[in-house]
Amino acid sequence: MKAQVGDRIILAGTRVDDPVRDGEVLEVKGSDGNAPYTVKWSDGHIGLVYPGPGAVMRVESGTGETPRAATTKTWRVQISVVEVGDNTRATAMFISDQPGQFSAEGDSHRSPSDDPRSTIGDEVAVARALRHLADTLLAQAESDIEAVTGTDAYVRPL
Repeated sequence: MKAQVGDRIILAGTRVDDPVRDGEVLEVKGSDGNAPYTVKWSDGHIGLVYPGPGAVMRVESGTGETPRAATTKTWRVQISVVEVGDNTRATAMFISDQPGQFSAEGDSHRSPSDDPRSTIGDEVAVARALRHLADTLLAQAESDIEAVTGTDAYVRPL
């Protein structure tokens, strides 16, 4: 990652609840645009930064335009797991500021020979619920694109 004075740096939190930070590069202390950088954060603090894997650099275009501050949205997924005997059902609920609510379910069944204390069934049910939720969100994105463009859309699930 290389930067110049005036570039914007955005750091994603390392945990889900961590905030996203953005700031302007004031000084490049490394050689040839490399870290570390002195950054003035959007909250006014100034610090020395060695960007990690969650960092994104927005290179100043040179057009004289003032770069826009990053927009941060917090979306959550709430997962409920219910076990009844050897069956487990997980429900994943997508919670956001967007209209509409999305949820999906995933199931698993424990074999009689499996250890009843194991959490493998929970993990399988949750994974299936999250996969179904992802498919639902991708389908909604396709529908939204089609509504705006008037043409068929396909969003690849990378």
